[in-house]
Amino acid sequence: MGKDGTFGVFTPDTHSTIIGDGKTIAEAKADFENSVREIIRLCEEDGIEEPDDLKNTIFVYKYDIASFLHYNKYLNMTKFAEYAGINPSLMRQYKRGQYISSQQVSKIQKAINKIGRELAAIKLI
Repeated sequence: MGKDGTFGVFTPDTHSTIIGDGKTIAEAKADFENSVREIIRLCEEDGIEEPDDLKNTIFVYKYDIASFLHYNKYLNMTKFAEYAGINPSLMRQYKRGQYISSQQVSKIQKAINKIGRELAAIKLI
């Protein structure tokens, strides 16, 4: 999430630089995907081959910690921090965009994955 409160999507692993932005993550993704379609359309109109890194590509969206925490507002920061083994006040700093070490990112990623497995295993009656 940017300092202005907007979200951005970009392609760090391709030769083609493509960006999208919006007031929400959904808007940023839609803008990004529209940009990809526009590049492909322009290539077709100009009679040139689309870039190899855009052919049959499936984009995987990755979040920085601040964006993830803002996007998933239903998470109780205090409870999630405790679940991840992180001080709750430190977690709130991460939500504001404070630098986070790779060790702390790993803790958060593990907690997210564990929650995902637990939710996926739920069967309602």
